[in-house]
Parts: sequence; C-alpha cells; structure tokens
Amino acid sequence: MIEIIFEDNHLLVVNKLGGILTQPSGTDLPSLEAEAKKYIKETYKKPGNVFLEAVHRIDKPVSGIVVFAKTSKALSRLNDALRSKNMRKVYWALLDKQPKPSQSTLEHFLIHDEHRARVSQDGKMARLHYKTLSNGIVEIELETGRYHQIRVQMAEIGCPIVGDSKYGSTKTFAGIALHHRQLELVHPTTGESLIFTANLPSSWPL
Repeated sequence: MIEIIFEDNHLLVVNKLGGILTQPSGTDLPSLEAEAKKYIKETYKKPGNVFLEAVHRIDKPVSGIVVFAKTSKALSRLNDALRSKNMRKVYWALLDKQPKPSQSTLEHFLIHDEHRARVSQDGKMARLHYKTLSNGIVEIELETGRYHQIRVQMAEIGCPIVGDSKYGSTKTFAGIALHHRQLELVHPTTGESLIFTANLPSSWPL
C-alpha cells in the first residue's frame, strides 16, 4: 500500500519507500508509478489506462516525496515550475561523519557516467546548501538537480551518506540514509502555495 501525503484532482503526492523505482524501467522490477496507477484505478474504478506522470524522480535507494501529475495540464505547469526552479526541495541525510563546518554551501561541476556521477571541470554546475540539525541529521536544500547530486557532493567532502557504498560509505543501512523530507510548490491550477512533508522511514535510528 502506498503512503499518500496529498491528493486532489490534479496531484498525487506520495512518500516513496527506499528500494523501489520511481518509474517503470522496462524490467519486472516494481515501481511507485505502477503502484500509484493501480491505487487510482482500483479506488476510483477507472476503466482503461490511468494518466499519471511523475513530475520528478528520486533514486531507487532514496525515500521520500514524489509528486505525480494526474492531468496533462498539471504536468505541463509543474514541469515549467521545475525548470524555472520554482520548487524548494529539502532532503534529510545521515552521513558517515558530521561535515565541517556544520553549515555551508557546496559547489562542484558534475558529469554523469554510466549509473554514477563524478566531479569534473567538464561537467555542469551543482549547488546545494546544508546544515546539521540538533539530532545529527544533515538537512540539505538543493539549488540544482543533477544526477546523484547530493550523494556525490557529500562524498566529495569526505561525508558519504550512510549505506551509500557506491560513493564510499563504510556503514551498512537498509538502502541509503537519504530522504526527500519536504517540498514546496505552487499548485498548478489553484495557485495555492503548498508545503508537503514526508515521514521518515522506520529504519532510521532516531
């Protein structure tokens, strides 16, 4: 059963579990999109195909907020907002060690190789802001949205995300300890400012 954060005629906002794909990959692996379409079809007894498109994706091992558009109008307007950086995305992470300083802005140039990202002067600018919270969680706000951005940038300063062995973590975890905690956006049809918050997975040791 999917965990729904918000739903109306145009939006479906879901708290994704770590370890599941956001969208189908052409394989037999389960995806959040397929589960969400099944939910809509069964709940509203819709005949035929269900229109539902992810406005953004998060990596398979990452948990947290995913926004789906239920109409083509909503999809188009939210895609425009995403391109214009009119969404605020906040992630929570547990790191192998606490970053120093406890609050800073990171800027790197990243390129996307086969299934991973790396720092390179030939890449595209990636910028994020982080601060360490009182409970030891590191809160990260994305300014750009590059492939594996948070994972590679935190690893680059010697603080990989717990469980993220691809980028150097030596600690075990059920998936990786990265969670899309909060998202702010403007509703695509009403113009209302909305803030969504996703509960942490039970696997987090807090």
